[in-house]
Amino acid sequence: MATIINSPGEVRDAESSGTGVVIGILAVILLAVLFLLFGLPYLRNNGVPADSGTNINVELPNAGGGTDTGGTGGTGASGGTGGAANPAQ
Repeated sequence: MATIINSPGEVRDAESSGTGVVIGILAVILLAVLFLLFGLPYLRNNGVPADSGTNINVELPNAGGGTDTGGTGGTGASGGTGGAANPAQ
């Protein structure tokens, strides 16, 4: 019987190659830059709404006719001449 010798070619050790480490470091740097550019501004803007200068307070007329001292507010029927229009005008 004939003896067959299988001589392997040049064995390249995958751990000695630094390309995987370099690609990993570049990926981490890229993710960090993307987080700084997009992630932080997104998180900052979703916290408290930015003050746009709009005043949403409603100032109601004083039913007593004097200066408003910030009283208790009264009842719904406490002031004004609301209701149906006066046809005599």
